[in-house]
Amino acid sequence: MNYFDLINLAFRILLMPVAFLVGGFQQKRHLRSLEEREAQLKDIVVNNLKRVAQPETVSSATMVVGQVVIATDYYKSFATGLRNFIGGEMKNAISLCNRGRREALLRLQEEARRIGAKEVWNVRYGFSNIAGTGNSAALQIELIAYGTAIVRAR
Repeated sequence: MNYFDLINLAFRILLMPVAFLVGGFQQKRHLRSLEEREAQLKDIVVNNLKRVAQPETVSSATMVVGQVVIATDYYKSFATGLRNFIGGEMKNAISLCNRGRREALLRLQEEARRIGAKEVWNVRYGFSNIAGTGNSAALQIELIAYGTAIVRAR
C-alpha cells in the first residue's frame, strides 16, 4: 500500500461521519417534504383499478407520469455494501425505495392536478437500478409511477 492509498483510505474514513450526519439531515428533510406534499394532494384519488367507475361521466383521460432518480449517501452506500457482504435485510435500500416510490407518486399527482384531474386510475410502478460500479458506487434507483388521469364532466 502506497502513500496515496493511505490518504485515500483516511479520507474515506473521515468522510463517513460527515456523510452520516448530512445524509440523515437530507433524508429527514425529504421525509418532511413528502408528508407536507401528501397532505396537500390528498384530494387526488389514486387507485390501481383498470376500469374507471362511471365511464360515461369522463370528459377526458390523459396519461400522467411521475419519475424520480434517487440515491443514498456515502455512509448508507457503505453500510449497504457491508450488509450485502455479510447478508441480511438492507434497511437503507428499503428506505430509499419507499422514499422514491412516494416521490414518484407525488409527482404523478402534481401532474394530474396541473391538468385539472381529481382521479388517477390504473396506477403502476416501474423500477430500475442505475447504480454505478466500483468501491464508491452509491445505491441509485429510478422509479416511475404512471396512470390515467381522469377529468369528469360537471
